[in-house]
Amino acid sequence: MTSSCGSADRSGVFLLQDQAWTSAASRTAARRLNGALLRAGSWTDSAHLLMGDGENRGILGGVLDLLQPQLTKKCCFQNLFVTRPFLSPHLPRLLPPSLLLNDHYKPENCMLGVRCLHHIVLNTLVLSCLLDLLLVLEKPPISLSPASSRRKSCHHDDVLGLVLTHMEVEHKVVLRRVYASALPLYVERMGVAVCRHLRRVERVVLGYLEVRDPPEETSRLKILEALQGTTRGAWPRMACRVDPLLRCLLRLLVDVSSDSSLDDSVRQQLMAQSSASIQLLDACSHGRVQVSHLVSEHFLFRRLGQSNSNRKQLKVDFRPM
Repeated sequence: MTSSCGSADRSGVFLLQDQAWTSAASRTAARRLNGALLRAGSWTDSAHLLMGDGENRGILGGVLDLLQPQLTKKCCFQNLFVTRPFLSPHLPRLLPPSLLLNDHYKPENCMLGVRCLHHIVLNTLVLSCLLDLLLVLEKPPISLSPASSRRKSCHHDDVLGLVLTHMEVEHKVVLRRVYASALPLYVERMGVAVCRHLRRVERVVLGYLEVRDPPEETSRLKILEALQGTTRGAWPRMACRVDPLLRCLLRLLVDVSSDSSLDDSVRQQLMAQSSASIQLLDACSHGRVQVSHLVSEHFLFRRLGQSNSNRKQLKVDFRPM
């Protein structure tokens, strides 16, 4: 069904607009075809057809699969109907044809390429690309020598601060997933300079670990990765932050071990990464987590209802790293 819809849609949507490659007859036929597709799938408009919604997946991925052998202005034109956050996952397939059209010898195709690039910039979170651009402006904080002025704020601090601001107020799960995926890269780039953002990083970590992100739990896994990177980079400053982070990690272990909807492999990843985070917190706090091990275990098993099956699932290694 997706293949047939994609084949029809790539012609229908592509010919809807008044462009150099369309005529009055082709636009009329395209409108009829597009209307039939929308009625058949109960879609509200072409954008809904391509992007989908919370319950139904759009057909943009299938359309791009069909167009892959002939990535031309058709593919570029499709992305004008798609807005964030649905455009970001398809960026690797949409950006190359847009760049090619930008250098086309025909003015109309060149202008279409510019429109597509502008649309991509406005509707994608190019957070990883910003890291590459920052390297052009300045040296990464992690590469500075001990004699350098590490306390001096730089562009990396400005960007990380802006990312954390958006992360704190973002409620859409899809966008939270994008931000969470980028955060470990920024933490790694900052190195010990992440100390300047510890309070906000802690708030983001606590907030994101409390919210489920089924089925792959990408947000939680990436936030755990960011927490581990922060603990390694700013370990002298982490001892005073162990208590709230440990409580959050223990709650996460309880929730994950009792969540029957989680795939086993995802559960094991979450528990392994939570365990690794606890070990790092224990190391930077000089064994404080070890001291509270028995209390923590008692708390966990009370929350789990003393179930033997849950006890077997919840295997956390608290040995120092």
